[in-house]
Amino acid sequence: MSPSVLKQKISLNRIAHVYYTYKDLEKAHPFLLDFGFSEVKRTDDKIYYRGYGTEPFIYCAIKGNENAFSGPAWVVDSLEDLELATSLPGATPIHDSDAPGGGKKVTFYEPVDNCPFHLVYGQESVEITETFPELAFNFPTSKHRPVNKTQRFKKGPAPIHKLGHFGLCVTDYKKAYEFYTTNFNLKPTELVYAPDTGEDVTTFLHLDRGSEWVDHHAFFFFEGPKFHVHHSSFEVFDFDIQMLGHTWLTEKKYENCWGVGRHVMGSQIFDYWFDPDRFILEHYVDGDLVNDETPINRTKAGPGNLHVWGPEVPETFLT
Repeated sequence: MSPSVLKQKISLNRIAHVYYTYKDLEKAHPFLLDFGFSEVKRTDDKIYYRGYGTEPFIYCAIKGNENAFSGPAWVVDSLEDLELATSLPGATPIHDSDAPGGGKKVTFYEPVDNCPFHLVYGQESVEITETFPELAFNFPTSKHRPVNKTQRFKKGPAPIHKLGHFGLCVTDYKKAYEFYTTNFNLKPTELVYAPDTGEDVTTFLHLDRGSEWVDHHAFFFFEGPKFHVHHSSFEVFDFDIQMLGHTWLTEKKYENCWGVGRHVMGSQIFDYWFDPDRFILEHYVDGDLVNDETPINRTKAGPGNLHVWGPEVPETFLT
């Protein structure tokens, strides 16, 4: 049996965190705090960041010789899933994780572009550190806020709730699609095909967890000439928090990549930012939910596919 094809699928429970390598950690650190992360642990060569949710960390910045994406991590459902993963290309044995939350871990390298993927099991969750009120809104003919009930906000970074998804540019779409959908409970929500060939060129994948409601996508990829991470996306509480974060990053003179706007596929309100090393990170709110009753949508690639409202798509987003 090929090491790229397992005897049964690995059951992913949720996306957990991402790793990025930086030549200059101290340059990256202030942006990550201003983006809304909180530092939770620091070693000689790593800084771990959490959100306000129950994940022990959702972002790890690693000191290295080059700026690079160092892979996503997924929580799996069982120790058996980790054992299955040890048969994947370049896989490590099961070993203890020294990251926040602990647990067991396997790292493998996907066979298309040799990107590291990390699987964890048995992490300890942490307590939620912030709560936010679900605000009432007044509409023209339907008023939900009592008289003299004001909406007041404090300026600052947009606190991150969780990692929602990440996206890759891969060098072989068909091979990548076969690998991920064959070996994991990843199922397409959206397929986008090229108008000239009719062949699929982009997919948005959700975790197939039966009738359970899950995010529209936890992972997407498209084909291009050179492998790279496109962006990682982090959920914030609501649109006000998102715009407070947008204002904060603007006032701090960081570079906006694209936003604020409303996507078509996934429906979320997006706001993309460049970090100082040109990695793209997104704040999002109000994304679609899907389950096993959601039909797969297949759409022709075109300029109107990416957003309903917001600024026009910049060239820097499409690379």
